[in-house]
Amino acid sequence: MSLSGPAARRVDELVRLVPDYPQPGVLFRDITPLLADGPAFGDVVDALVQTAGEVDLVAGMEARGFLLAAPVAAALGVGLLPVRKAGKLPAPTASQTYDLEYGSATVEVHAATIPPGARVLVVDDVLATGGTAAATVTLLERCGAQVAGLAFLLELVGLGGRGVLDGRRVDALITVH
Repeated sequence: MSLSGPAARRVDELVRLVPDYPQPGVLFRDITPLLADGPAFGDVVDALVQTAGEVDLVAGMEARGFLLAAPVAAALGVGLLPVRKAGKLPAPTASQTYDLEYGSATVEVHAATIPPGARVLVVDDVLATGGTAAATVTLLERCGAQVAGLAFLLELVGLGGRGVLDGRRVDALITVH
């Protein structure tokens, strides 16, 4: 599923490009103008819902993934599973550490909130290098979930994230070359 026509153009216009943020050489995609536009945000949520198939949970990756995953989960009538950065969840967690180009990071979930065999849709705003998404998939599967697919608002094709998720169903509403 992807956005097309006027809806895609509007969403593309609303994603603000911020050069050299959070560090020099990075072109950050700011989705806050999109979130502030009710009709465009609704189009995005509707399109993400269409990617879901049959799922039991929607996992949102910290932090902007929460903003997209929550309304998708509500629209589907299923629960929301926050995938957090290390140290942000108050109860016992399961964690997965992964490498970044400038170090490492860890994602965590409350494993007790994932029923065995639960079908999970993973949602985030941008698929770039795929490291966080791949770590999330590994973590969820270690907790007994079945990852039904991954859905992103934007895919930055040149950074190869889809290849890191090889063999997975990956949907991106808008691709950026």
